[in-house]
Amino acid sequence: MVNFPNCKINLGLNIIQKRPDGYHDLETVFYPISIKDILEIITDPNASESGNIIYTASGIPVDGELSNNLCCKAYLLLKKDFPQLPSIKMHLHKNIPMGAGLGGGSADAAFTLTLLNQKYQLGLDQKQLIDYALQLGSDCPFFILNKPSLGRGRGEQLTELELDLSQYQFLIVNPGIHISTAWAFSQINPSKALYPIDETIFIPIGQWKSMLVNDFEAPVVKAYPEIGTIIHQLYANGAVYASLSGSGSTVYGIFPKGTVLPAIFPKHYFIAVID
Repeated sequence: MVNFPNCKINLGLNIIQKRPDGYHDLETVFYPISIKDILEIITDPNASESGNIIYTASGIPVDGELSNNLCCKAYLLLKKDFPQLPSIKMHLHKNIPMGAGLGGGSADAAFTLTLLNQKYQLGLDQKQLIDYALQLGSDCPFFILNKPSLGRGRGEQLTELELDLSQYQFLIVNPGIHISTAWAFSQINPSKALYPIDETIFIPIGQWKSMLVNDFEAPVVKAYPEIGTIIHQLYANGAVYASLSGSGSTVYGIFPKGTVLPAIFPKHYFIAVID
């Protein structure tokens, strides 16, 4: 059985406060984007015992320690409660850039849960899948819902939004710069947003530039001016809104549908146009 984990962008991201458990309370809008990985799971007919995983991947190096892999963690998490799960072969074809602020790893983990649930008829409902997903990562619950959503708490408190951006197209640009999430959080002085994201997201998109803010953007651009240049170029070429996604380094521009997008970025960047 095969499914296709997609990524997300963040429309605004406000870090509100640091919590006693070491996590941060935040507010953001998750918006699904159709850049996709490919995930396949089959039952391993040659396994001598239940509970084994054969994991392969293309497009990324494979860590020899399966316990470090989010897809394998998802299987092992379900295996604790569903010992009837058989040994499996799992293959991931990676297309979403890694460590890019697009949530690709979280998507792969969440889609592993849903694929196992479907294939082996575990009977888990959406809430139960979200509870499992949160054990794998703060962004993972969104990919169970996988619809435009306001995220609060660690990102797991999700409220579905009637947000339709189908009249726009997206230009996704990743320059391949690795940004440590821990470093990015260390640059933030948490505070409530001047303009609440849950209200700002419904004003005309032409006003977002001055009101819809990703708190990570300023420190990331200061440390990596190349990212600020990308944002500037997107606006200079007609974007109605452009921003960093997550802690980066991916930047996206939102353009009116039908805009002819010039080839303005180096070929070694990861670039995708989403209509």
